[in-house]
Amino acid sequence: MKQLEIACFNFESALIAQKAGADRVELCADMSVGGTTPSIEIIQQAPEYLTIDLYVMIRPRGGNFVYSELEFEQMKSEIETIKKLGVNGFVFGILKDDNTINIKQNKALVELAKPFPCTFHRAFDEVSDLKKALEDVISCRFSTILTSGTFPNVMEGKEVLKRLVNQANNRIEIMPGGGLRSINISALDEMVNANWYHSSAITDGSEIASSEEIIQLKNKIQY
Repeated sequence: MKQLEIACFNFESALIAQKAGADRVELCADMSVGGTTPSIEIIQQAPEYLTIDLYVMIRPRGGNFVYSELEFEQMKSEIETIKKLGVNGFVFGILKDDNTINIKQNKALVELAKPFPCTFHRAFDEVSDLKKALEDVISCRFSTILTSGTFPNVMEGKEVLKRLVNQANNRIEIMPGGGLRSINISALDEMVNANWYHSSAITDGSEIASSEEIIQLKNKIQY
């Protein structure tokens, strides 16, 4: 059964995603920079209203994915706090200055997040050596990689995504995301054949997910 995660930049979208049949919510803030850590207040509301899984982004700021020691400590502190709030997983990713995977820091956060699974987010699309990066992320014990195949959107990156799924060989989930919509998910799935897909399902230029778009996305991977 193929599954759908919806990136939600507000709690309203999370409720829409659940009602429309999404399998998981990725909760974050600040859509303009691609997502940052949401407020504790919003996360605290979630268990009361959500029955589907909730993954929370841990990202102290927009911009690159190389973090200072202070920012890294902030990420650790956020995971320690948020893991007590009834969430189901975390989403983050740390690179080194040379755009390789920061194995030491990522491993530390994955360990801290236990027993909850972690997704390595689209920082993966910044790496220089994809094959090595995939093995490095697996060695950090992430459960999923969110990626557009290093291109601006999943359709441009579909060949790379297919190669990543093949290389991963069920050791980690490759979850295509980035410009994924109901108009292209069927063609992408036909080529890539991933188990999870990721979309914000925003179709009107706002920051609110579209219920109809989520329903269409789900329908096109249920076959």
